[in-house]
Amino acid sequence: MRRRDEVPRGQARLNPKAMEYLGIKDKVEVVVGGKKRYLFRAFASESVPENEVWCNADELKELGVADNTIAAVRAPLAGGASQ
Repeated sequence: MRRRDEVPRGQARLNPKAMEYLGIKDKVEVVVGGKKRYLFRAFASESVPENEVWCNADELKELGVADNTIAAVRAPLAGGASQ
């Protein structure tokens, strides 16, 4: 997880290839520390490295997620996530 000011709140930017092999279409679920689950609208961006997810810097600060945090990223499971 990377903090980026240019990403609007509620959105996550991912590499298109990563979205394809993770089966992510319009939403992405991010799990931090195996406990905190967040749901973001997913958008493809070629400028994002395959192993990174970019989200709004202020939003991640409010959620208590540090820059460069390791997280599990997946297509949302049935039942949804918090946020």
